[in-house]
Amino acid sequence: MTAFPDSPFPLEPTARAAQAAIVEEFGFFSDWSERYQYLIDLGRKLPPFPEAWKTEEHRLHGCQSMVWIVPENRDGTLHFHAISDSAIVSGLIHLALRVYSGRSPEEILATEPDYVADIGLARQLSPTRSNGLAAMLGFIRQAAAEGIRG
Repeated sequence: MTAFPDSPFPLEPTARAAQAAIVEEFGFFSDWSERYQYLIDLGRKLPPFPEAWKTEEHRLHGCQSMVWIVPENRDGTLHFHAISDSAIVSGLIHLALRVYSGRSPEEILATEPDYVADIGLARQLSPTRSNGLAAMLGFIRQAAAEGIRG
């Protein structure tokens, strides 16, 4: 397997601080066309994802778009590497990684994804994107639960 690439996450010291920063940033935009453009811009900031990882083993099912996600347990914290073939979904990945990547399994499990409702995202996503986001968040929680069990 390819070495894990460097990750910019976490950007904030806690998952709660990350969610607060996301809510604050999305508050700057007056409408959803601007917010969607911001999501696309965030997706472009995801770190490189090795082509060798784009396998069925790492594919996240439940998404209409192609999404690959690889967990890494590094010194008691979980880091997630992910990418999508969809620009908006890549932005959703960026938000999830910002909240959860680089955190302890306990912090991940203790942190509900409140940012999804707080920025109005839940009302804006199509049913297929909502299902995909739920699948990704479920994968992250499952990895955290397995991290605690060791």
